[in-house]
Amino acid sequence: MAIEDDDKPRKKVTHEIGQDLSLLSVEELGERVALLSAEIERLRAAEVKKRASKNAANSFFKS
Repeated sequence: MAIEDDDKPRKKVTHEIGQDLSLLSVEELGERVALLSAEIERLRAAEVKKRASKNAANSFFKS
């Protein structure tokens, strides 16, 4: 019984900063851009949250 390509688990898309991009297809590059864009948004949200927490602590201890 042959396993169809659609039934195989897909390899998780990861990206390593500085890796060779020449072997990636246009679709794979688009996936990487989407992945990294989502990660940037996640990092920015965490930064905003931590900055708010830090500012609240600073305000508390300055009072």
